[in-house]
Amino acid sequence: MPPRPLHWLALALALAVSLPTTARADKLRDLCEVFGARDNQLVGYGIVTGLRGTGDDVSAPLATQSTLAMLRRLGVQVEAGQLQMRNVAAVVVTATIPPFAVSGTRLDVTVSSIGNAKSLAGGVLVQTPLKGADRRTYAVAQGDLVLGGYAASGRSGSSTTSGSLTAGRIPDAAIVEREVPTEFVSDGALRLSLRDPGFTLAARIATAIDEKLGAGTALASDGGTVVVRVPAAYDGRSVALAAALEDIEVTPERRARIVLSERTQTIVVAGDVRLRPAAVVHGSLTIVVKEQPKASQPAAPLTPGRTVVVPESKVKVEETTSTMRYLGGTQTLSDLADALGALGLSARELASVLQGLRTAGVLEAEIIVQ
Repeated sequence: MPPRPLHWLALALALAVSLPTTARADKLRDLCEVFGARDNQLVGYGIVTGLRGTGDDVSAPLATQSTLAMLRRLGVQVEAGQLQMRNVAAVVVTATIPPFAVSGTRLDVTVSSIGNAKSLAGGVLVQTPLKGADRRTYAVAQGDLVLGGYAASGRSGSSTTSGSLTAGRIPDAAIVEREVPTEFVSDGALRLSLRDPGFTLAARIATAIDEKLGAGTALASDGGTVVVRVPAAYDGRSVALAAALEDIEVTPERRARIVLSERTQTIVVAGDVRLRPAAVVHGSLTIVVKEQPKASQPAAPLTPGRTVVVPESKVKVEETTSTMRYLGGTQTLSDLADALGALGLSARELASVLQGLRTAGVLEAEIIVQ
C-alpha cells in the first residue's frame, strides 16, 4: 500500500523547513524583559444586568445578595423577596495592567459568569473595582459586554450554539485609578530577565552588550539574569539605556524540540533535530465491536412467554502487517521531514515512533507532550 500523504506533517514543518539554515539574530526586546517593568493581574467581583431572562436563578444567591448590596449603597431599600433575578448574573472580572500605566489609562477586561446564568448576551457590567494581589483597588470597570458566541433555537426544540455565552470581553472598560510603582534601575544597575533561560544565551547577551556599551558593562549572573551597570553616558537616562539595550541583536541557541499534541493530533519539529540511523517497524491493531440487538419472540402465539430484546455483539479483529524500514541518519530538518514522511504513518502512529526513537537514543531532541 503506498504511503498516505501527510498533509498535517507538511503543514507543521513547512515554516521550519523553509527557514534558512543560517542562524538568525534576534533583538533583545524579543529575548529579555527588564526586571521590574512587568504586567500585573487584576481581579474583581461584580454583576451584569440587562439580561433577557438568562441570568442566575434563585439557586445561585450571589446575584441576589450583590444586587441588594448595590441598591442599598445607592439609597434604595428593598427586600430580597421583592427581586426577580433572572436578568442579573454574578461575574468575575479580570484584567492586566501594563507597566508604566498612569491614572486614566484604559484597559480591556474579561467577564465570566460564576453562577448558573445561561447567557450574558446583551448584559451591562455595573461599576466593578479591580484589585491586585495586595488587595488594593487599581482600576474600575464598567461597560457593555461583547460575546464571541451565539445561540439560536426553534419552536420544535432544535437549537445551535457556537462559542461561549457565559464569558466575554469589554474593550477599554476599565480606567486606571492607582498607578503601580515601577522601578527598573536599582543600585546603579539594570537587570534583564531571559524569557527562555539558558547559560549559552545569557553569555551571548552579556558579550553583545559589552561590545555595544563597553567592556565590563554586563555580567551574566546566572542562566536567566544579566546584570547591566548603567554607563556614565547614560547616567540619569535609564529610559534611553533600556531603549538602546532593546535594539541589540543576539543570535540565540535554538533548542531541538518536538512538540506532540494528543488533543489536536499535531506534531511540530523545530531546532537542530538530528536522527541517527535506525530501523523501524510499526504495526496497527484494529478491533471493531458492532452491536446488533435482536427481538426474541415465543415460538407460537399461544405459548406462554413474552417478547424480549436480546443483545448480540460481533467482534472483528484486524491486524495489518508492516515491513521494517531503515531510516538513515539526517543532519538537517528538511531531511528529517522527508524521512518521517516516507513512513506513511498517521499523526498518532508517528508520535509513538518519535517517542520510541527518543528512548532508543537515536533522536537528538527534547520531546514535549501536550
